[in-house]
Amino acid sequence: MLRKNQQFLTQVYMASDMAVIQASFLLAWWLRFESGLFGFVYPIPIKYYFVWSLVYGAIALLTGLISGLYSPKRRKRFADDFIRVMQTHVIGFFLLLGAMYFAKEINISRSYLFLYMALSVFLIVLYRYGVKQTLRVLRRKGYNKQYMLIVGAGALGRRFHLNMQHYPELGYEIVGFLDDELEWKKGETEYPEVIGKLRDLRAVLDRFKIIDEVILALPYGDSDKYPELMAVCEQAGVHIMIVPDYYDFLPTRPVFDNFAGMPLINVREVPLDLAANRFFKRLFDILFAALAIIVTSPIMLAVAIGVKLTSPGPVIFKQERVGFNRRTFSMYKFRSMRAPMADEDDEDTGWTTENDPRRTKFGAFIRRTSLDELPQFFNVLLGQMSVVGPRPERPYYVEVFRDQVPNYMLKHHVRPGITGYAQCAGLRGDTSIEKRIEYDLFYIENWTFLFDIRLVFITIYKMFTDKNAY
Repeated sequence: MLRKNQQFLTQVYMASDMAVIQASFLLAWWLRFESGLFGFVYPIPIKYYFVWSLVYGAIALLTGLISGLYSPKRRKRFADDFIRVMQTHVIGFFLLLGAMYFAKEINISRSYLFLYMALSVFLIVLYRYGVKQTLRVLRRKGYNKQYMLIVGAGALGRRFHLNMQHYPELGYEIVGFLDDELEWKKGETEYPEVIGKLRDLRAVLDRFKIIDEVILALPYGDSDKYPELMAVCEQAGVHIMIVPDYYDFLPTRPVFDNFAGMPLINVREVPLDLAANRFFKRLFDILFAALAIIVTSPIMLAVAIGVKLTSPGPVIFKQERVGFNRRTFSMYKFRSMRAPMADEDDEDTGWTTENDPRRTKFGAFIRRTSLDELPQFFNVLLGQMSVVGPRPERPYYVEVFRDQVPNYMLKHHVRPGITGYAQCAGLRGDTSIEKRIEYDLFYIENWTFLFDIRLVFITIYKMFTDKNAY
């Protein structure tokens, strides 16, 4: 049943993509040749363009099939879909140019081709996003469900069930458990009923025809039972997934690799380990920081004057922080606290708290609105920071937290950021360090360019609404 549904959805997506590509062809034709926006150009007959549009549609569908664009999407993030769409159409565009070259087609307008490609990608991404969001809403309401059976009612299986409850938008319902040791009826616990023993798997699959997937969540010591259980599932045509008993040691998105003919799990490979990802993130940082400095230069001038007029001392406050690969650097901020007197201890190991007596009145304002962070765009241009990333901490606290907070030092695998996932979630000021690290690690292990863009927009909104900045 599940595989038939997936085949049907694949066909629907392919037909929809072809329809959108041809709609993009018509819209690009109108914009280029009939709207008057680009001046009047007498084109060759539209039927020649239409032939090449059909050719491109076929190329795009074939490329999408090869690249995995039409694989099942229920468990995938939209960012993954976006990347596949971009890859498919970039490759398809160059294949189209190659086909046109060999066909000696020289009469197609280059500006038309650019419009056609841009509209195709934009409209496909737009409709796919709309479909994904619509399905998420419907699944939350109980429609478009898929049903799972969990083999193993121990800690691992129960943990999987509890985690699934946090993602109702995926549309999965647990039919029940199979287990040889534990047993309970429906309603006796917060978990679904244990409906049989492991040996009952074949009978349960025959009885519950609605089961689409079986989750094998047995303890490590029972791994010898997997071959027989998998054979039963495959004979019944049911999809199988295995929850490893050591998953607590793995990051959120481990990478599966193959080495010397053996499958391996790469425990800590992150997206920004790839040179291409680092290049695009750095390019975005430079362009965004340069634009931000230009746009906010009047604001920075006003803030500098405000700092100078409201309290004696330097306008810019420099503080040593630990950054990429545990190297220290000087992070710039507009000074928001009074400068220490000559006889005061200036060792900076204090934690900023609400109603901190060291703040000036103007400093409280620029901290609340995050305007004190604007000079850090110069840190970004210098390569010491990124626009988005884990917030850097002072060396004193790094030494304290590295022994107290699990995985704390992993945040230094990437450049620190002006803003970060933890800060967008409200974890600023005097909030849990453990929670911040959880969010930082999730960001590091799940980085995408779209994730950065999303966090930038959230940060702009949070600048005026966050109550934890002081």
